[in-house]
Amino acid sequence: MTAATSDALVVFGITGDLAHKKLIPALGSLAARGSLKVPVIGVARSEWSRERLLEHVASSLSASGQPNAAAYAQLSERLVYVRGDYGDASTFERLCQALGEARHPLFYLAIPPSAFEAVMAGLAGIACACDGRFILEKPFGRDLASARALNGFVRRHFDESAVFRIDHYLGKEPVQNLLYFRFANAFMEPIWNRHYIAAVEINMAQSFGVEGRGGFYEQVGALRDVVQNHMFQVLALLAMEPPIAPDSESIRDENTKLLRSVRPIESNALVRGQYRGYRSERGVAPDSRVETFVAMRLAIDSWRWSGVPFLLRAGKHLPVTATEVRVSLRRPPKQLFRDTGAAAADNYFRFGLGPGQVRIDLGARVKAHGEAMRGDEVALQFCSNRDDEMSAHERLLGDAMKGDPTLFARQDTVEAAWRIVQPALEADTAVHPYEPGSWGPAEAQRIAIHAGGWHDPAGSRPRRSS
Repeated sequence: MTAATSDALVVFGITGDLAHKKLIPALGSLAARGSLKVPVIGVARSEWSRERLLEHVASSLSASGQPNAAAYAQLSERLVYVRGDYGDASTFERLCQALGEARHPLFYLAIPPSAFEAVMAGLAGIACACDGRFILEKPFGRDLASARALNGFVRRHFDESAVFRIDHYLGKEPVQNLLYFRFANAFMEPIWNRHYIAAVEINMAQSFGVEGRGGFYEQVGALRDVVQNHMFQVLALLAMEPPIAPDSESIRDENTKLLRSVRPIESNALVRGQYRGYRSERGVAPDSRVETFVAMRLAIDSWRWSGVPFLLRAGKHLPVTATEVRVSLRRPPKQLFRDTGAAAADNYFRFGLGPGQVRIDLGARVKAHGEAMRGDEVALQFCSNRDDEMSAHERLLGDAMKGDPTLFARQDTVEAAWRIVQPALEADTAVHPYEPGSWGPAEAQRIAIHAGGWHDPAGSRPRRSS
């Protein structure tokens, strides 16, 4: 693959939901910043005219809060539409004609995984794609076997260095800050290990349900939708060893090595749940056993993390929408003060991974005002809000066009993640019902009972089991 910057962008599935919600707004932002200087070619099966596509673009930019007329004009001026079936060779011939003199295009496959092979095979048959790059949307397979098969198919046609497997979570500023905060501060390394850390908890809560996407969710469930990709990426950034250099391969090497050291999920450390009412959603089977909630405890077989539980919890129709990491520190070896016993809170780091905000809390105890040697629990907080923050897709599109793969998943990383969840996908475990607005089924409490219980996001008190 050439190191040249991409000189065209091709979006397969330009008329679809992903393009409308994420990609077109990202392109609009790039145009508004003056960073979109290449032709944009949309490819889809829809019987649309270019005028209909421009209406789609205008609707997308408006819905995302981008009324920038200049950005719309720039994007519209560069936009070309190619209609055709993905299995028809003539579609790809017309695509080559539309690309014109472009020699290093970036192809974004914003299409269902079932269409990947047809599109990649079609691109392999045209000369204008031989020096291009390819962005593949998640999920990368449905399990370990299908991920290996998909990776094998892609590698038969294109070099691994040309393939950019996108997980938009890695493009988020707060997620990238986990990596930076860990390795840019000297005070972190001495305590970032099993001697000082008691437990690590990652929560990804959504207060909404499947929102009309029941048919899609029936094919994935919480394990495939957010755990195997988003949550494992956060886990890797929290627990990986320092890379030998800040280059993309060194960082991705450590990411993969960490995931390889995680034990596959054990059945007694996993609870699956389904919110009441899910089976009434459009596209959902009346007897569906797809999980909309999952809680698990993972173990990492490494010198640094041996014996430290990693607790992951994700679900829909929970009380809040929030993604948060809590790293609980071990207590002092001797309790000198009466109010620092079993009921006292642990010291902790808490990372808020919400949109538009980087938040880091340090939980500590300080002496309360007065004569008695009693304390209060306080949180020392750093919070940064930025109105000009790039969206994840905007950042990742820019990186892919420059050929920077740092924030994209490598083949071996994807397969290492599937290896962890494979036993859970094969096991016939119970799916427990839970009420919308709750923190999932009561059975999930046993997963965290020996680590002090779950700590709900947004500053909620710990939920402990008796």
